[in-house]
Amino acid sequence: MRLLWICKKSTVKPSALTYYAALPSVCKAMNTQELWQKTSHVVRFAGDSGDGIQLQGAQFTQASALTGHDLATFPDFPAEIRAPAGTRFGVSAFQIQFGGDRITTPGDAPDVLVAFNPAALIVNLSQLTPGALVIVDESAFNEQRLKRAELASNPLSDGTLSDFQVCAIDIAALTLESVKPFGLGAKDSGRCKNFWALGLILWMFDQPREPTAQWIRRRFSREPSLVDANLAALNAGHAYGETAELGAVLAQHPIPSAPLESVEYRTITGAEALALGLVAAGELADIEMMFCSYPITPASSLLHQLTGLEDAGVTTFQAEDEIAAVCSAIGASYAGKLGLTSSSGPGVALKTEALGLAVAAELPLVLVNSQRAGPSTGMPTKTEQSDLYQAVYGRNADTPIPVVASRSPGDCFDTAIEAVRIALQHMTPVIMLTDGYIANASELWPLPDIDQYASISTTRPDPLMDKDTKVFARDPATEARLWATPGDPNHIYRVGGIEKDYNTGNISYDAANHQRMTDMRSRKLANVAKFIPKQRIEQGSAHGLAVVAWGSTYGAVFQAVKEMLREGFDVGQIHLRHLNPLPSNLGALLSRFNQVLVPELNAGQLATVLRDRLVLPVIQHNQVNGQPFAVADLKAVIRAHATRSMKETSHG
Repeated sequence: MRLLWICKKSTVKPSALTYYAALPSVCKAMNTQELWQKTSHVVRFAGDSGDGIQLQGAQFTQASALTGHDLATFPDFPAEIRAPAGTRFGVSAFQIQFGGDRITTPGDAPDVLVAFNPAALIVNLSQLTPGALVIVDESAFNEQRLKRAELASNPLSDGTLSDFQVCAIDIAALTLESVKPFGLGAKDSGRCKNFWALGLILWMFDQPREPTAQWIRRRFSREPSLVDANLAALNAGHAYGETAELGAVLAQHPIPSAPLESVEYRTITGAEALALGLVAAGELADIEMMFCSYPITPASSLLHQLTGLEDAGVTTFQAEDEIAAVCSAIGASYAGKLGLTSSSGPGVALKTEALGLAVAAELPLVLVNSQRAGPSTGMPTKTEQSDLYQAVYGRNADTPIPVVASRSPGDCFDTAIEAVRIALQHMTPVIMLTDGYIANASELWPLPDIDQYASISTTRPDPLMDKDTKVFARDPATEARLWATPGDPNHIYRVGGIEKDYNTGNISYDAANHQRMTDMRSRKLANVAKFIPKQRIEQGSAHGLAVVAWGSTYGAVFQAVKEMLREGFDVGQIHLRHLNPLPSNLGALLSRFNQVLVPELNAGQLATVLRDRLVLPVIQHNQVNGQPFAVADLKAVIRAHATRSMKETSHG
């Protein structure tokens, strides 16, 4: 099976992993024993966009997975394709939390920051806690680079780093020395420094070099000198850690493996899981798909993943604009394939009229919205839960569309299957919400058993069906019409954007018929709630304070609630996948709590929906800075309201 082969790339089995015992290291420069005794750590790589930061992070992620660690990553890069080198707005970063616990976030604050220049250091410094280890390329802190970073003095010598462990290494010079035998020019030699630094960090956390070495051999197979140079840099960085004798400032910190289940795993990004989920849904429905898209950050990665999967039943088409993309997808659904399209908020705005056409024509369609910070162009590479209003309300007239949202990179697989299931079962467009963080971040993902997923039914005509069966004879349970396609002589019908007759599909301007059609479209959305799972409590109690969230905030909320439960607070976590319609039992479930807290990466969009649909008082906690929630911030908010909830319970 093509899908199984795709899913199994880069898998690891916990039974084959090496397990290590934690070896605490005491830093004599300051009290950092607690820092290094943790069973999980956070590392952040930072530098210019041209420094290979994302590649460096991806290779460290692979090594962490193969060591048996659970993990979560956060790529953080600028919107500019190539900002001026050394400037603050051109800093690219990659953060990973890995270790022996269940990891659901990339971490609040790095334990280790690797900064290749002054701008990378100063931009990320505020995220560090006292005692963190800062590794810098000392040679980059010259007068010219300091000026580009808008620094009046050198932070390596002016006391800026007095609260941190600092390891200043001439990474550039050591890299050039390690690759000198291979005859590269100065520019190509300098590009190897990301592998030098990676080798050092791999040594520091006792992780294998061989996966990275294999990648280097594959990537540069046509240029042997680059293979040799990058391998030499990787090994030189590793050897530096072994031989530098910097003591507690730069010591080795092996950490235990995570208690993973005995199944096969691979690291996966949200875009990869989403593509695999769409392919799986096509197999479950026994239907071909056509993905029509126009490039836009951060949605383009899905197009990249699906391109070339024709033998898995997916045809891709890069349209000339957003409107052409969605209309082509609608045309594919009209012709009998399932039309898929994707975009981000600005592009979805352009697709809005065509979404109304799909609702009016009662055709299945899946639109993936990879949300980003806005409004307008906003901050294309920064994450935000920006488009829930747009998804639920953002069309002319009464045009209801089901909305689902994924909660993590791996969850994109199941959410994609669910979106396709709703679209085909109810003959309706469906909006699936993800965001820039989910699309680009990665986590350890257990390979699914596709045989455990239920098949997806469609309303395609049975060849033995009575030829007199009308296309618009809808299923009373779902309001789905027959999915007849052009060329079927037994089911010829008219369809378009002008209001149609309820029974025949012919154009109708009759007032009573329009009322009937509007009511039918409303029932179709309401009926979706009958086919989705009842909402459950993710963890915690069914009273006190409910923390209700959606989308990519799941990991931070999960960790915050988990830690607050350990501290004895009366709190429960509820995370929503289905946002329109809401699960049928959600109102009754929330009524059991004293208070409802809704944390969102927007100005309060789910809070508005809950007040609208459930007439429910909620407490808002909103953040709109382009970054994910910090667990510590959520704990502070939960602590304030959960404490009040406990007092109210005791007084009752």
